[in-house]
Amino acid sequence: MQVDFFAADVTAPRVNKSKTTSWIKAVSRKYNAKIASLSFVFCSDSYLLDINTRFLKHSTLTDIITFPLSEKGEPIEAEIYISLERVAENAKLFKATATEELHRVLIHGVLHLCGFKDKTKRQKALMRKTEDACLSLRK
Repeated sequence: MQVDFFAADVTAPRVNKSKTTSWIKAVSRKYNAKIASLSFVFCSDSYLLDINTRFLKHSTLTDIITFPLSEKGEPIEAEIYISLERVAENAKLFKATATEELHRVLIHGVLHLCGFKDKTKRQKALMRKTEDACLSLRK
């Protein structure tokens, strides 16, 4: 599995690539998802809003957008865009550190690739519970 981290228009946060890749592998195995490559792109609110507007036709701020690039049934290749401004705001809102919230958002994107959804109230509750379980796997 190849995992890469990029910064678009922000300074990238420090991410332990080896530890994070091992963690993502463990999560993907747990949920039977075969991931070939992931590219995480850290960006600003305005950068992600532009992507959200152009590609998803949503004019709202979000913390993460996940774009699967592979065909169904093939090993997963994806780009995951993360707004560091939203991560910082959410960390305050949820009384977490920026690092804790960043890990939650990273795994949130991976869980989408594993098939988890978060459109309904029930799906959101399951996603949060699963995020918590995955965060406990991070060593």
